[in-house]
Amino acid sequence: MNRLARWARAEWGLLFVTVRESLLKRRWRAIPMTLGAVALTTAIQVVQNQPWGYRFVENTGGVRAEDPLWQSLLRTPLSLFVPALDLPVWGALAQVLFVFGVAEICIGRWRTLVIAYSATLAGTLYARLGIWLGFENAFGLPSSDAWVVDTGPSAAVVGLAVFLGWRYGAYVTACAVTAAMAVEVLLKGNLAGKEHMAAIAAVGALCFISAVRHRHRPMARIESGPGFPQARS
Repeated sequence: MNRLARWARAEWGLLFVTVRESLLKRRWRAIPMTLGAVALTTAIQVVQNQPWGYRFVENTGGVRAEDPLWQSLLRTPLSLFVPALDLPVWGALAQVLFVFGVAEICIGRWRTLVIAYSATLAGTLYARLGIWLGFENAFGLPSSDAWVVDTGPSAAVVGLAVFLGWRYGAYVTACAVTAAMAVEVLLKGNLAGKEHMAAIAAVGALCFISAVRHRHRPMARIESGPGFPQARS
């Protein structure tokens, strides 16, 4: 038990302390963006279940691979907050509240939105590539997936979970999320599972870029010391 507790502390301790201190000091004011996202998701769920609202939500936040690319790009930001009709809405709300909330506290509001959108956009673009490759290709999709309405926060949640795991040293968690998505692809091979892997790949690229930037910052500070011109930030 002590060994498990030590592992949990090493894996999630920094995340836990960061979130706890922020919530104790600011309470719900620490996650205004997350609360707004939960409220928006709830409102969209209510609207799309009305006879008059389904078509409106589909026209503003519904994404299909068959749609023109420009149209999908315009709809993708809102599609992140459109709950899938075949899944319980409480699952989407719980994902947004927990993962977005932790991310907003730990990496900031705008970085959370950038990573969430990048992960969602990666899934949206992959769907087009997968259909072009065809179902015979290991990375491809059946042509019927072009008509699947692709919405929900799951790709963003997966991407944020992986990024947080990498940023805060919870590497086992990040690897576990990635492994779970890979198993989903192996067992189901559906659009959602492969989009999740595309989201992880996009976030992996962001992690690499961030690591490279942080690696070069000490060198930049050394070069801006005595005898070197001050570098502009």
